[in-house]
Amino acid sequence: MADEKNLCLSGTGVTKVFGFGRTRTVAVDHVDFAFHEREVISIVGESGSGKTTLAKMLLGLISSTEGDIYFQGQKRDISSGRKKQEYWKNIQAIFQDPFSAYNTFHKIDAVLLDCIRMRGGRNLPREKKVELMTEACSFVNLKFAELTNKYPFELSGGQMQRLMIARIFLLKPKILIADEPTSMIDACSRATILDMLMQLRDEIGMTIVFITHDIGLAYFVSDSVYIMERGKFVERGSADEVILRPKEPYTRRLINDVPKIYEEWDLSTV
Repeated sequence: MADEKNLCLSGTGVTKVFGFGRTRTVAVDHVDFAFHEREVISIVGESGSGKTTLAKMLLGLISSTEGDIYFQGQKRDISSGRKKQEYWKNIQAIFQDPFSAYNTFHKIDAVLLDCIRMRGGRNLPREKKVELMTEACSFVNLKFAELTNKYPFELSGGQMQRLMIARIFLLKPKILIADEPTSMIDACSRATILDMLMQLRDEIGMTIVFITHDIGLAYFVSDSVYIMERGKFVERGSADEVILRPKEPYTRRLINDVPKIYEEWDLSTV
């Protein structure tokens, strides 16, 4: 199915090395990838596998040591602040920790108004801006009238994560990098957040890249799955191919490590 869609983000030989000499660490090791429009992708691996480092390179937060990243078929150019801002209009992120994702000195109004400005709405009337912020909050089951003039730290973790999705609703990027977006919230909020992300994908045609250690989540939401071990993609394919018919021992181990309620837990691999 992905082959029939337009390519939106890809990379060849993407590598990130930290340090020199004895302290040299290869965090991401010559990976290739191809993400298509409206596709949901999961990059799955244990802590330290390199998946978050790769996400930061995709976002342009850190540079790659080797390799090339392509956006909409063209080699990505984020060599200046203006070019980087233009790129960020098209690619955004939801991070794992909602408590550290906001500037604690900025009120919620400022967070949402910044998104409107990024989309060229700086000169809109105040009433129109309030209408847009109200619509975005309503999409994630929040009431803007109850949030205005509050700070993000006055909200619960689930509310802050929903506010992050409200930002995405306003920005309407082509690509969303979701780095463990549900790992710090309760099970009920987790299902709600995932449902909102899928709804947003359907409404604006967004590509979503989940960065996760949760292979169950990957199977539930993904069109394509990439398994990452020690900086390399060791297996990739459709969710059914990778998770129901895994070829690599590492993939099978990730699947076997998922606790099963009605079976005795095998802790020998821990």
